[in-house]
Amino acid sequence: MTVTEPPPAPSPAPPLAARARSVGGSPVRDILAVTARPEVINFAGGLPAPELFDAEGIAAAYRAVLAEEPARALQYSTTEGEPTLRAALADRTTARGLPTAPDDLLVTTGSQQALSLLATALLEPGDTVLVENPCYLAALQVFGFAGARVVAVPGDEHGVDPEALEDLVARERPKLLYTGPTFQNPTGRTLPAERRAAVAAVAARRGLWIVEDDPYGELRYEGERLPWIASHPGAEDRTVLLGSFSKVMAPGLRLGWLRAPGELRRACAVAKQAADLHTPTVNQLAAARYLADHDLDAHVTRVAGVYRERRDAMLAGLPGALPEGSVWTRPEGGMFLWARLPEPYDTTALLPQVVRHDVAYVPGAPFHAGTPDRTTLRLCFVTQTPEEIGEGLRRLGQGVRGDVGTDLSRG
Repeated sequence: MTVTEPPPAPSPAPPLAARARSVGGSPVRDILAVTARPEVINFAGGLPAPELFDAEGIAAAYRAVLAEEPARALQYSTTEGEPTLRAALADRTTARGLPTAPDDLLVTTGSQQALSLLATALLEPGDTVLVENPCYLAALQVFGFAGARVVAVPGDEHGVDPEALEDLVARERPKLLYTGPTFQNPTGRTLPAERRAAVAAVAARRGLWIVEDDPYGELRYEGERLPWIASHPGAEDRTVLLGSFSKVMAPGLRLGWLRAPGELRRACAVAKQAADLHTPTVNQLAAARYLADHDLDAHVTRVAGVYRERRDAMLAGLPGALPEGSVWTRPEGGMFLWARLPEPYDTTALLPQVVRHDVAYVPGAPFHAGTPDRTTLRLCFVTQTPEEIGEGLRRLGQGVRGDVGTDLSRG
């Protein structure tokens, strides 16, 4: 009789690096996976409204590139980025008040990659990084993977406090400050002009490097555009400016860029060579062709008009959805607003109860570098129509009140 040997047991995974063991996944991605059912009204994701993509204009750009220069579009490219795209980006940046040459720019696979490249080029394990509080979650992940010590800068509803920043710089000797001063993720707040100038002055006095992340700045609904920190005297040669097409053209293109002084930009290019060689050529050429053939600014103006209506719908519905004593931001643009419920609500504990009502948000705790404020939450208002927002807030109110199920709202 033939004896069949049992299949060998799967080999265990190799030991993970300390950084992979110590840094968790994204709570936002986890929530999106749990709430992917079509009946869920999802305020959790930072997703642009897909019906507003200029799909035909982008498709036409791809068709033109592939018809006219297929060999170039489908070939490897330079790490720094396609010259036509860098020239167009330099022109747009210069027109917005920051003189920029094509060689000042490195094209990246989304601005998230730019953050990773900067961490690779700048950070040693144990280096101190200063951040806003709360802070963009994926930036906290990047700095955690680099082994950095992350310290939150005190601030208020307007953003970082420049005096507190200067005190921290003197005491902590940080490698850099990371900030999203315009329509910040997660709060939607915008750093006022006088504070931008003060932050730039701190950088000049103290030798502080600034990473200024600006994926949302073009999505302004009201008020006047504020100059980048990078454009202020004293900060020009100490600031890395990050940009992206994800929120104004389409996130699926995965196109971002960084503007940095030469030595640092070259170090990021070397890091990018090790990461992906270069950003996809066809995507870069299609974006450049779109910029040449279409008015992106007019498209963004149309999108911003729709987003403003959606923001207004959410602001109108929040008083009936959140408990008495709640407060929230009123962003002048971008995609998010930030709410704080009264004590002793715990938005992490509350979320499962809310999801049972087919609506979702992101609890605020993971966005904090220090002690989390568990009463906070982030809401994205751009993905749904005003009618859907109204229904979603009705469901949110039911979930917060615990109309059905166990009350998990208390910490």
